[in-house]
Amino acid sequence: MRKVGPYGVETLPEVLVDVPAAPAGCRGALVERARLQWRRTDGGDPAALAEEFLAAHGLPLHDLTRPAPTHHGDTRLCGAALYLSAAAGALLAGAPPAAPEPAPALPDLAVVVYDHRPTRTPDGGPPTPWWLGPWAESWTPAQHAAAVDAVRAAIGRGDVYQTNLVGHAAARYTGDPLPALSRLGALPGARYGGVLTGDGWAIGCASPETLIEVHDGHLITRPIKGTRPATPAGRAELLASAKERAEHIMIVDLERNDLARIARTGTVTVDDLFAVRRWCDLWQAESTVHATAADGLGLADLLRATCPGGSVTGAPKRAALTQITRLEPVGRGASMGALGWVAPGHVDLGLTIRTAAADGEKLHTWAGGGITWDSDPHAEVAEAAAKTAPVRATLAGR
Repeated sequence: MRKVGPYGVETLPEVLVDVPAAPAGCRGALVERARLQWRRTDGGDPAALAEEFLAAHGLPLHDLTRPAPTHHGDTRLCGAALYLSAAAGALLAGAPPAAPEPAPALPDLAVVVYDHRPTRTPDGGPPTPWWLGPWAESWTPAQHAAAVDAVRAAIGRGDVYQTNLVGHAAARYTGDPLPALSRLGALPGARYGGVLTGDGWAIGCASPETLIEVHDGHLITRPIKGTRPATPAGRAELLASAKERAEHIMIVDLERNDLARIARTGTVTVDDLFAVRRWCDLWQAESTVHATAADGLGLADLLRATCPGGSVTGAPKRAALTQITRLEPVGRGASMGALGWVAPGHVDLGLTIRTAAADGEKLHTWAGGGITWDSDPHAEVAEAAAKTAPVRATLAGR
């Protein structure tokens, strides 16, 4: 059943609010006013539910082309955290149901509205001993490689041009997982670093990727595709790779198409094509796509057009989602979805790559990569391991 209303985290301790993309001056000075949680089994349209819930609590986002206010109209009301799972995004895209979720305690939609409060420090008690067990993978390297070959076969048949494959791992823990999840936000390049908690669950994010940002009617997405070790040789190899560049441009074209659905005609432009940025010990290729929002664009239509993100699905998007459903053994949980901050005239959602989640018993991580005809199965397995290694090391406290 859908849950609406504020409530405490019963099995996970309270932390100061540190939602990704929340205003820097407000973090640590927020208190929850209202909450909506939704799962696919509840039925309905999560995008419409989110927009309606926010409007009912003083945050109308029916028209994102209006200028953002220069100050809070309600001195108490600040904004809201918004989380949408990959499964909810796939539903919006009309994709078939995915594999069972490995962390069913997590909702598929969470919207949390926050008021300001005087800054305070949580009651400090002695830290609980932290232990994180070994990681159990959802598939073996051989199974992962076989899935890569299956995507290549689908490309050969003309079913898809590219599909992103994601693997999952879980590890048991004892102690408080929130300090471990909070550490993810300090990883270098974590543009969307922070945590979101709920009743018996928590999500920690270190994502560098902008799914969608809206400010005063301007739309921005920053797709990331292409990865190499953060060495001089790795950077040169990434820049010279025809395979990585082709994969990247394919996703940029997909993102241009997504924005064109909700933009004024002729306003979609690409800046910084295939710019190399650093995240932890990896180089990654990033582009920036801009557009001007169509008149009257609201949050619900924005989510329907951009979720799930093209860089973690593939092209064409719906065909890639069908491949994902057939090949991935478990659901994507908190990963490959959207997490960030919304306020009047402003939306800033990160794509939940480099993301971990806790339920009452286990920590969960996900990692993957885009598969094209030129993909080498063993290299794809190694790339996914390289992406998740900093996350797992940080969670372990190393």
